[in-house]
Amino acid sequence: METLVTYTGPEHTGDGSARLTLDSPHNRNALSAKLVAQLHAGLRDAAADPNVRVVVLSHTGNTFCAGADLSEATGEPGGSPGDLAADRARELAALLRAIVESPRPVIAAVNGHVRAGGMGLVGACDLAVAGPASTFALTEARIGVAPAIISLTLLPKLSPRAAARYYLTGEKFGAAEAAAIGLITLAVENTADVETAVAGLVGDIRLGSPQGLAASKALTTAAVLAGFERDAEPLSVASARMFVSDEAREGMLAFLQKRRPSWAE
Repeated sequence: METLVTYTGPEHTGDGSARLTLDSPHNRNALSAKLVAQLHAGLRDAAADPNVRVVVLSHTGNTFCAGADLSEATGEPGGSPGDLAADRARELAALLRAIVESPRPVIAAVNGHVRAGGMGLVGACDLAVAGPASTFALTEARIGVAPAIISLTLLPKLSPRAAARYYLTGEKFGAAEAAAIGLITLAVENTADVETAVAGLVGDIRLGSPQGLAASKALTTAAVLAGFERDAEPLSVASARMFVSDEAREGMLAFLQKRRPSWAE
């Protein structure tokens, strides 16, 4: 099987961390079914290893994660399109929940572009560091859908005014703005400083006991998990309904064909 997420355990990192590296640069680390499954497996492996104290989620290439794999979303054979879209939404919700529920703190190390579903990954992490090459955008409305599932991790983090602005405009913003609105923890000025800042956070977290860290994290994620219990399934259904609509079909084809959708002409 092609490796799209590389797992590096604490025996190799040497600092008590497990490293999960998104390594699918050919499609900008898009959330394909294979990448989602491998990332989920990596989180399970980290949680099962008593030597892992913290998880670092990083990436290869100049994109952290581009969101959904639209090639899968527009052309998957077999089954009802609506059912397939709902299953994909549930898989993404389960992945985000796994990050939130992980007993190990999870740190996002970002030095590249983050779009759509990738924003949900960043929001799910407990801490996030972004460098100067990072840009962020919620572009779903531009292709006829909405940031439905990822709202479960984004809305608890973002200021309400910022959420309204970036959900509706789809405009890009940088690391400094991401820190100001609550999406990330730290914005650093130099690329090398991303790893330096992550190493500092890993060192601080290792001072906590496993029990103390898990219990402390649970306090910060309780409200987010309550949102998953309440909203994950209805959001999955709503997301699927949008993804199989005529507007979404036109928006995704326009994106793949590098043209403006009909409503933007």
